[in-house]
Amino acid sequence: MDALHISLATLIFLVFLALVFDFLNGFHDAANSIATIVSTGVLKPYQAVMWAAFFNVAALFVFHLKVAATIGTGIVDAWAVDQLVVFAALVAGIAWSLITWYFGLPISASHALIGGLIGGALVKAGPEALQWEGVGMVLAFIVLSPLLGMLLGGGMLVLVSWLCRRQMPRRMDRWFRRLQLLSAALYSLGHGGNDAQKTIGVIWMLLLAADVSQRGDPVPLWVVVACHLAMGLGTLFGGWRIVKTMGQRITKLTPMGGFCAETSGAFTLFVATSLGIPISTTHTITGSIIGVGSARRLSGVRWGVAGGILWAWVLTIPSCALIAAAVWELGRRLLP
Repeated sequence: MDALHISLATLIFLVFLALVFDFLNGFHDAANSIATIVSTGVLKPYQAVMWAAFFNVAALFVFHLKVAATIGTGIVDAWAVDQLVVFAALVAGIAWSLITWYFGLPISASHALIGGLIGGALVKAGPEALQWEGVGMVLAFIVLSPLLGMLLGGGMLVLVSWLCRRQMPRRMDRWFRRLQLLSAALYSLGHGGNDAQKTIGVIWMLLLAADVSQRGDPVPLWVVVACHLAMGLGTLFGGWRIVKTMGQRITKLTPMGGFCAETSGAFTLFVATSLGIPISTTHTITGSIIGVGSARRLSGVRWGVAGGILWAWVLTIPSCALIAAAVWELGRRLLP
């Protein structure tokens, strides 16, 4: 692939825009990490966001950059990537994150970014620009990640309830309040490991396209550190509209239920990140919460709220693809 002639100012601007998206990812997805532990009263909101943000950043020391490699090279062919495609994808991801935050909908910021990349690449170069195996994997896990979270969350609650059936409820409540600190930390670690790498992949894609980095080179350390710090900072500010949806409106959680939801979600994220699969942390924890609620009784889940969330998931990739396509076309006409 021929190197793109991107000015230093343009490159810096696009990297900054990617970090803004990463900040909003942490801001939007803070609910994934803290909603259960806040709704059960284990931590106060300001304590919960600091706890989650710390482990978002700590993830840079834990996971290999397999998800970043998938985003950087496994969704769109390198020859189809230019500054306008990256710009359009980031604008689409930022816009969709802000729109859904306003309405309190817990969507996948990473799927918004992937949808933006798909839309920008399609309008520039057509279907041959996409790596359909990677796109198919992302689409498959839109369904698989919440289902896996639901099965693991519900199954874990049943198992834990059976193991603790002879214990005093007050004693169990006290123990699971402590255990929720661990489960929330693990989930935040998995969230930082999977989601921060998506922005790392986009910046890496941009550096490769501009010939600043060469294929086969390691991702620059500053990119890894900056993306984890941006996500952690976003988590510190927290998207409280979505915390309410995740922690209160879907189902009523107890400390035991919160522990089971977070632990099953963390397990799913750890496995996916180790395999290089860019899954939605939002889909995963939502499925886990629904699984925990339905394991007690089906009427314990507010299925109308869950249905509204599902529609937001379905619309994310096509909506962001359309936004990115429009931004790319506008940019092509207006920018030199």
